[in-house]
Amino acid sequence: MPDKIKIDTEFITLGQFLKLADVIQTGGMAKWFLSENEIFINGEQDQRRGRKLRSGDKVRIPGFGDFLIT
Repeated sequence: MPDKIKIDTEFITLGQFLKLADVIQTGGMAKWFLSENEIFINGEQDQRRGRKLRSGDKVRIPGFGDFLIT
């Protein structure tokens, strides 16, 4: 079962999500993390830090877990 990440806005960026989900400690780590790890959003690989995530999107980071934006 995926971890649920609740957002209070229309969307968040992938970089913001990584920090919110406690995958990284600081926003500055996002660029490095995305260059070193594969991330799948709704089944498609995407490494763009500015990718908009909305409620209902599923994020899978192998080795870190599965997440659902709510």
